[in-house]
This record gives sequence, structure tokens and C-alpha cells, in this order.
Amino acid sequence: MESLVYIILLNYKGFKDTIECVESLEKINYKNYKIVIVDNNSPDDSYEKLKTALEHKHILIKSEENGGFAAGNNIGIKYALDNGAEYVLLLNNDTLVEKDFLGQLIKPFKKDKNIGMTTGKIYYEGKRDTFWFAGGYFREDRFYGAHIGEGEKDIGQYDEEKTISFSTGCLMLINKDVFKRCGYLPEEYFMYYEDVDFCLKLRENDFSIVYTPKSKIYHKVSASTGGEASPFAIKLNTRNRKFLIEKYKNKIKYTKYIKLKSFFYVTRVMIMVKYTMKNEKKKRKALIEGLK
Repeated sequence: MESLVYIILLNYKGFKDTIECVESLEKINYKNYKIVIVDNNSPDDSYEKLKTALEHKHILIKSEENGGFAAGNNIGIKYALDNGAEYVLLLNNDTLVEKDFLGQLIKPFKKDKNIGMTTGKIYYEGKRDTFWFAGGYFREDRFYGAHIGEGEKDIGQYDEEKTISFSTGCLMLINKDVFKRCGYLPEEYFMYYEDVDFCLKLRENDFSIVYTPKSKIYHKVSASTGGEASPFAIKLNTRNRKFLIEKYKNKIKYTKYIKLKSFFYVTRVMIMVKYTMKNEKKKRKALIEGLK
């Protein structure tokens, strides 16, 4: 019998994307799943539209506040665990999926009880032969999660199933036991770097993360630019990377910590100079705010 999987979609002003994602999920060949849509207190009419379209088909929860990516997903995760989930799938609402993507994500768990999370190939929706993510790794010398294969065409170069050190929060299938030992997604970040922190927690607790190339989805991000950073993203990425380094400073060698901080601040100064020269005042201000 198929294991029960709860699929968590977080919606924030993204009614159209969420509906398209749900319609894509309804066509998959894995049958024992439930979809939970958490509306993260959208200020528009997303929730009302979702309620009209999906209320009698799937589970819809409205958050009383927008606590960010982790907080919104945690609402769905807790609901799933309270209702018998064996696995929880975190999936960005701006994605479309292949019919067998979920079954392929499940397979590695059946071979190794130490696997805590699986992920798969993520392509640009606008350019379906080009990777956005083909596995990932944690850069210990820089303290961030890096995408493998981003911007590369798929010519079979990442077709090997393997253990990795980082998965994007865009696509994570997680064993329920992970939450018992690691807790829920860290909510301190609001957005960005919570996936990096969560993957670090998994590995600290002796769970492995597996990339399985036969699972394929498509992400609606710009294939040409990769999505230029907004001031909001610049601020949070800066703040959260700094926070992550400080959070783990007692778990790394002091000399490494000093090198990390030095590199971080030197590169921020260089970026600030670039913004100043280009007269990008909003980005420069966002960077400064992120450093506070």
C-alpha cells in the first residue's frame, strides 16, 4: 500500500499559480496523497478565490498572519502530522509537476531508513530543458546553499541518484520522523535560508538528503535572468546569511568563523560600492538594513 503523503502549498497573493499547481498535482499517478493549501494571510482576495475553487476538494487553511515561509509551511506540516501523514511534501505553489514525480521521490526511502529527505530535478518552467536545480550542496566556506546545474541544459549530466548536503525548499519530501528529532522549519528567517538551516539540522541528527533525478518538476522563475534580486530579497538574504553564521558559530572552529565573517563583510562592502556606482539607491539601502 502507498504511504500517505501530505502535500503542502503555501499561497501568498498567488491564486492563479496555486490553482495551476493543484491542477497539475491532480493528474499524478501516485494516489495516496492529500493537498493542504495554507494561505499566508494574503492581502488580496486569494483566499476567497481558493475557497470557492477548492474548498470541497482539498484542505484549505487561512493563517491569521504572514509569519513568512517557514511559519506558513509549519501550519501545514503540523496539520499533516496530526492527521496521519507518513511523509510531508513541501512544494512551491509556482510549480508544475510530472505525473510520476511523487512516486520517484518516495522510492529512495524504501531502500534506506536513514534518509530524511528527498528532492529531484527542477527545471525552469519557461525553458523546460534547462535546470534551476539538479541537487545542491552546502558551501561550508561561505555558509550558504548552492544549486548544482543552475542554468545548464539537461544532457544527462545529473542523472545519478546521490546523497547531497542541501535541498531547496521548493521541493522537499520529508519523512515524518525528521520532525520528531529536528523540530519544524526554523521561523527566525521569515524568508530565505530556512531551507539551509533545516538541512543542517537534518545532517546533525544523522539523516541523509537524497537527490533523485527521475523526479521532475518545473518552476516559474525567469530562465533568462534567474530573477533579479529585489531590495526586499537583498535585505533578507543579507540579514539571514549573517544570522546563520552567528547561529552556528559555536559549532565551527573559531578561525573558520573569523574567515567567514571577514569574507561576508568584505563582499558586502564590494556589493555596496557597486550599487553606489550604479546609483541603485534602494538596493544599497536594503543592503545596509540587512547588515544592521
